[in-house]
Amino acid sequence: MHRPLTCLAALAALAASALAADWPQYRGADRSDVSPDKGLLKEWPQDGPKLLWKGTGVGQGYSSVTVSGDHVYTMGNKDGSAWIFALDRKKGGEPVWEAKVGKPGTGGRPSYPGPRCTPATDGDYVVGLGPKGDLLCVDAAKGKEVWKKDLMADYGGQHGNWEYAESPLIDGDRVVCVPGGKKATMLVLDKKKGTEIWRAALGDTAGYSSVIISNACNVKQYVVLASGGTIGVDAENGKELWRYEKFRGNTANIPTPIAVGDQIFTVSGYRMGAALLTLSKDGDKIKMKEEYFLNELKPKHGGVVIVGDYAYGDASDQGNVLCVDWKKGDVKWRKGRAGKGSGSASLTAADGNLYVHYANGYVSLVPASSDGYKEKGSFKLPSSDRNSWAHPVVIDGRLYVRSGPAVFCYDVKGE
Repeated sequence: MHRPLTCLAALAALAASALAADWPQYRGADRSDVSPDKGLLKEWPQDGPKLLWKGTGVGQGYSSVTVSGDHVYTMGNKDGSAWIFALDRKKGGEPVWEAKVGKPGTGGRPSYPGPRCTPATDGDYVVGLGPKGDLLCVDAAKGKEVWKKDLMADYGGQHGNWEYAESPLIDGDRVVCVPGGKKATMLVLDKKKGTEIWRAALGDTAGYSSVIISNACNVKQYVVLASGGTIGVDAENGKELWRYEKFRGNTANIPTPIAVGDQIFTVSGYRMGAALLTLSKDGDKIKMKEEYFLNELKPKHGGVVIVGDYAYGDASDQGNVLCVDWKKGDVKWRKGRAGKGSGSASLTAADGNLYVHYANGYVSLVPASSDGYKEKGSFKLPSSDRNSWAHPVVIDGRLYVRSGPAVFCYDVKGE
């Protein structure tokens, strides 16, 4: 009598396992940048974890990677254009296909040429954004174009000094992105056809942050850090629900916010800091309250992760990682001069540890704890340079790190 239920349970477990083994978009499926992996190494050998493969030929750029099915996806400049590249996840990072996105861009002033977008995928489609606003959707198997949009020409998009850098969000049958400007600050397209579902004309220039989903107050919202601050938009119709303006007029608003229940943790670098926002229902409207503002935590582009009661991120762009009680705004520790890693710190979290990628090419394993910065291993990426900025990814027992024109894959499970 219980066999059908047993089969259903087995199928559900199998589906959950398959989902857990992929990293389908920037900062993961829920954009928290916390991996579901368990059973990973708690300490690395002296020379770091074992290098399994090195994938080359992915051009110049600062994109992270997406990991889905048999493929690893990233972006880069090559032969005068921006491209999406697919590498074989199981066959040593061998090239599978490449798809031309559009104009390469210069990276602004000063020049940092190459895409910063990390492609998003649902396993069937892959979507990537070029520096000049070329939004391309291709089929995941062969990289064949499905549809393409020009955010500037088609929607009057406006970006900041360093061009477009966001990573589009795939949300079910939708693609969500931020052209910026008066005509289409935020845009939602049909994933399969590229047709417009709605646009939100809010007037903000696009920042360099990426859209997340929040269900605060039982209202589904798309939240993004744009030039005018952190904004919550009704996912059903594009109506602006709330806005936090303290980051308005900043040099560049880059880090992606984090949604936790009815709260939003949002940070920005340069002269800014970190804020905890609480959202609550006020009749048919949503009210936003700032719980605190902490100016010590202000990463420029390395991002922030929350693990338990604590948030971790760079104090600025010098590699001075902080641990902060994210509910209260109290600083628990600062990295200081520990370790060899320096320059902007990009980080992710998995199995109770932080994986920190420093701009000088060092990658360090650090317990996600309030007890202080204590490295449990560190190594330097081959041929890394001072602008080794891509965010690391940990999924299915593997650490993926992009540096320059190569993607490196390491065994962090000790298999």
